[in-house]
Amino acid sequence: MSIQAICVFCGASSGHNPAFLEAAAELGRSFGNNQIQLIYGGGGSGLMGIIADNVLESDGDVTGVIPDYLKDRELGHQKLTNLEVVSSMHERKRRMFDLADGIVVLPGGVGTLEEALEVITWKQLGMHDKPIVILNIQKYWQKLDDLIANTIEEGFAAPPTRDLYELVDSPDEVLPTLERIRQNPVNTDLARL
Repeated sequence: MSIQAICVFCGASSGHNPAFLEAAAELGRSFGNNQIQLIYGGGGSGLMGIIADNVLESDGDVTGVIPDYLKDRELGHQKLTNLEVVSSMHERKRRMFDLADGIVVLPGGVGTLEEALEVITWKQLGMHDKPIVILNIQKYWQKLDDLIANTIEEGFAAPPTRDLYELVDSPDEVLPTLERIRQNPVNTDLARL
C-alpha cells in the first residue's frame, strides 16, 4: 500500500527565512497534486497555515487536529476538509500520528522539535515503522542531526539510531524518500542499546 496520508509537524510561526515559507507551499502543492492527505496541527498561521492552504488550493484533503485551548490561540484554520478538536497536546500528537502513513518535519520551534523527537523515539522503541523525513531547508535541522550523531558517538544511542529518520534538502525529495523508506523499513531492533 502506498502512502496516502502524511503527518506534518511544523511551526505555527513563519520564521525569518522566506525559504521556509516557499518550502511549505511547495510541499503542500505536492501533496495536493499527488492526492496525499495532509494531517497536521490544525493552525491557520505560520508554516502550518501555508502548507494547509497550498494542499487545499491544489484540491487536496487536509485534516487538522488541535486542542480546544489552542484553537483560538493558534488561529485554527477555518477552511479545512476536517478539523478535529481534542483535549490535550498529547492527544493531538497521537491522533495525528495514528491518521498518517508517514511523518514529515519542517522547520519549527520547540513544539516541533518535541514532536519530531517523540516519533523518532517511538520508532527506536519498535512502536511503529512509519517513515520519518526531516525537511532540512537551508540546513535548519542540521544541529539536531549533529546532536543525534553525538549521542551515538558518546555511547548513549546505537549507531542505527541515525537510520530512524532521513534528512532531505528540498520538498521534491520528500515523497520519493518516504516511499523508499516505506518499502525498505529499518530494523528498529538494531537501534536499541
